[in-house]
Amino acid sequence: MAKMTLDELRALRESKRKDLEKRDVEGKDIQIVVGMGTCGIAAGAKQTFDALVDQVQKNGLEGSVLIRQTGCMGLCYVEPTVEVLVPGMPTVIYGKMTADTAEELVKKHLVGHQLLDNHILDRPAADIMKK
Repeated sequence: MAKMTLDELRALRESKRKDLEKRDVEGKDIQIVVGMGTCGIAAGAKQTFDALVDQVQKNGLEGSVLIRQTGCMGLCYVEPTVEVLVPGMPTVIYGKMTADTAEELVKKHLVGHQLLDNHILDRPAADIMKK
């Protein structure tokens, strides 16, 4: 293994510090939970997770959005599944969420506060939806 210079070590430390900040929960009131059970991973949940991280960063939301993973949500037939929790909106579970739909989720749901009707699995009751 080659020796690292002091500047390379500092750059590595800074890179890892930024990676750890992404996992920090403090101040993040929006949550995206990706189902990463074996069925989810086989259906592409890892790629969906990575795409969501990229889209959150592209939209400058990394300071307010926590993206995390969980095990099986029990909805294997529509994997990958993503649960979205936004204050002032009902909690929604989306199915068949691919890396391609990550941009739509971030722009419409997180930024525009609109539900993605074509992917909703757990539709909120009409009486709790605000017009």
